[in-house]
Amino acid sequence: MTTARDIMTPGAECAGAEETISQAAAKLTELDVGALPICGTDDRLKGVLTDRDIVIKVLGQGKDPSKVLVGELAQGEAVTIGADDSVDEVFATMTNHKVRRLPVIDGHSLVGMVALADAARALSDPKAGQLLEALSTD
Repeated sequence: MTTARDIMTPGAECAGAEETISQAAAKLTELDVGALPICGTDDRLKGVLTDRDIVIKVLGQGKDPSKVLVGELAQGEAVTIGADDSVDEVFATMTNHKVRRLPVIDGHSLVGMVALADAARALSDPKAGQLLEALSTD
């Protein structure tokens, strides 16, 4: 059975809830990624910050990214996947929650991220198409 651990990108870094959006944007740029898990001071996941969130919720609303904290964009409880969960479970979670990126946890520790492209590569062609269709509608 292929698991989330098998398809994830390991070593995901967090954007701290107390960091500014400017700091998080610099980290996105430095790491060349489109999303970062948001970690609180208690090391618990608070959500996922995307480049789109920065554009829509900060810049698009005329807010100063050097004054807005990452934690202000956290959505509450983060949608995650267990490291040993199957690719089918990854598919179901992404589809049910309409998310394109999932933090992968082992116990309470962040161990990686699964992106839409990772899941699509691991699924059979029909399921990959279903996943892409489910996440592309709205």
